[in-house]
Amino acid sequence: MFFVFAVTCIIYAKNTRKRVQSLKKTHTIQEGTITYTDLNAPAKPFFSARQRISGKPDYVTRMQNRYIPVEVKTGNHDEPQQHHIFQLAAYCHLLEEHYNDLVPYGVLVYYDTAKQFTIPFDPKLRFELESTIKQMRGVLKTGTLKRNHQDVHRCTHCSFRSHCHMKMN
Repeated sequence: MFFVFAVTCIIYAKNTRKRVQSLKKTHTIQEGTITYTDLNAPAKPFFSARQRISGKPDYVTRMQNRYIPVEVKTGNHDEPQQHHIFQLAAYCHLLEEHYNDLVPYGVLVYYDTAKQFTIPFDPKLRFELESTIKQMRGVLKTGTLKRNHQDVHRCTHCSFRSHCHMKMN
């Protein structure tokens, strides 16, 4: 009886592993062990005391003793969008501070097209992230904001529309 139970468990484990690998491939989930996810249930956000920012990547994988943030986006994009890159860079920073370890890159996945982009968290992107955070803090401090577009559609769907002093006509 024990032998039958053990064989059943082994077969079940192998089938489960195959299903998980298939799901990872179908949903463009990165290789490695998933250590954190905000996709199926709300997760606790990461916080940076140094930059005073917080955030929740869609999931984090651990590969070769490194934590890699992965952000899943919708849309048909041939190239990664700049605002998505900065969001991913913020997650890289948050993970570095949380785990006290280097995060070499993050991954953007555009779900609609299954396109993936590996974004190096290099010195240039680190500098741009810090500079952008400083600019944002300056805007919050002074209350002056220059709109960086003339796209009525973007303003119509903006989550800060009710707070904006620069309404589109």
